[in-house]
Amino acid sequence: MNKLLSAAAVSAISFAFVSEAAATEWNVSVWGKRRAFTEHVEKLAELVAEKTGGEFTMNVSYGGLSKNRENLDGISIGAFEMAQFCAGYHPDKNRVVTVLELPFLGVENLEQEVAVARAVYAHPAATEEMAQWNAKLLMTSPMPQYNLVGTGEPRDELSEFEGMRVRATGGLGEAFKTVGAVPTSVTATEAYQAMEGGVVDTVAFAQHAHLSFGTINQADWWTANLNPGTVNCPVVVNIDAYESLSDAHREALDSSIPEAIDHYLTNYAELLERWDSVLEEKGVQKIEIAPEVISEFQAIAGKPNHDAWIAEMEGQGLPGQELYDLVVKTLAEAKGGS
Repeated sequence: MNKLLSAAAVSAISFAFVSEAAATEWNVSVWGKRRAFTEHVEKLAELVAEKTGGEFTMNVSYGGLSKNRENLDGISIGAFEMAQFCAGYHPDKNRVVTVLELPFLGVENLEQEVAVARAVYAHPAATEEMAQWNAKLLMTSPMPQYNLVGTGEPRDELSEFEGMRVRATGGLGEAFKTVGAVPTSVTATEAYQAMEGGVVDTVAFAQHAHLSFGTINQADWWTANLNPGTVNCPVVVNIDAYESLSDAHREALDSSIPEAIDHYLTNYAELLERWDSVLEEKGVQKIEIAPEVISEFQAIAGKPNHDAWIAEMEGQGLPGQELYDLVVKTLAEAKGGS
């Protein structure tokens, strides 16, 4: 009998085995450092751990798992379970979501940015394209309209954009190219060195990135209201990892997304509120572009780029017009237009 385990011992061992088997640990690949851009990822990890009593945890790695341009590749091979990337880093791999990067779409705030991103992410074309990379679109990383920081004399006329070397990716890069600028798509982490070394004259970023990547420290001026567009940076999960979650863990993940986004929006609003004091502290001149200059830029770089994108997507067998119309309709609804 002493060779037999008691019922209590068997129960304890079984419980320990089940608990260990039920534990889920995900690795999450982002880049840079913790900042407004990653707060929803951090909040998601916190909420999921809370809801599962610590059984489902996420290790958020800032550059330790992959380079930012290679995060989607890492997801496709299962190198990690979750990652953030920006569409402009490899537009050929994520053509559908680049509709959200078109210049002068008319998005006015982060809530509207969330609305249009959700609509596009839910479209079958987006789901199918991401599935080619074994990726599921989880949530967006909403960013305000990009604006420029630059060195030397402020560039507040379109004629002054001629030959301007600007760090701008995706649709923004195309917009600046339309008015004679020379865009380069160096990554966010390379932007400071590019500016410091004179590789670029200006850098287009959202406010948090100008702070996080130090470009504001190189700047003499900042355009307060150029607002040509923004970039789209999804958070994705590996499909196999997502589907292998228990029902409880999947529910914990899915149900935490709205709160994670709300946390992100609240946090970003606080950054925007103190932005003017940041400019003053850094000695950066705030430039207001004349309305007629913005209108001219929009006429040259807006609809022509939209039409070109639609034609290119349709030519590749994607529903370009349908996706564009979806953005326009969703934006109108978000603004209370219907």
